[in-house]
Amino acid sequence: MFSGIIEEAATVVALQPEQGNLHLTLRCSFASELKIDQSVAHNGVCLTVVSKTGDTYTVTAIKETLDRSNLGLLQPGDKVNVERSMPMNGRLDGHIVQGHVDQTAVCTDVTEAGGSWYFTFEYKFDKEMARKGYMTVEKGSVCVNGVSLTVCNSTDNTFQVAIIPYTYEHTNFHRIKKGTTVNLEFDIVGKYISKMMTFR
Repeated sequence: MFSGIIEEAATVVALQPEQGNLHLTLRCSFASELKIDQSVAHNGVCLTVVSKTGDTYTVTAIKETLDRSNLGLLQPGDKVNVERSMPMNGRLDGHIVQGHVDQTAVCTDVTEAGGSWYFTFEYKFDKEMARKGYMTVEKGSVCVNGVSLTVCNSTDNTFQVAIIPYTYEHTNFHRIKKGTTVNLEFDIVGKYISKMMTFR
């Protein structure tokens, strides 16, 4: 379980395909603190640490994950938002994030707004999936590349988020531009409510 509060943007140092899987090696400041089998969210995708050496560690993404997320698009040198799982005695500063990416979206616009930024994203809309809670709602929560954010200007297949300078500088949002593919995880609370409504 995660909160969507990013610890830092790790650097991809190596990518190793193996059949349908992809081994990703990353460098970050807390790599030495990680343990084998520990869960870490990468652009919002929960992956398990399989090895570590010094200031780097390796995780493996399977084909299902690569098909549903932007991890297969990564190149060495890219920045990836990382967050360790939330401790049971910690504060939930963002919202409940599972690390199970639902689909990707594409950035269609970035607008500077007097020291902050508005990012607009478009995703493939599926009416049946929307009935199950796979959608955004005004002032609701959404997870973009692992970052817990508040939705504004929500439509059937687009939404905006406002990014403050701290988030812009300390996550990979400063590298997102028009045409960039990002990971989305819709709010789990909305999914449960939608599911319960089908039984009414």
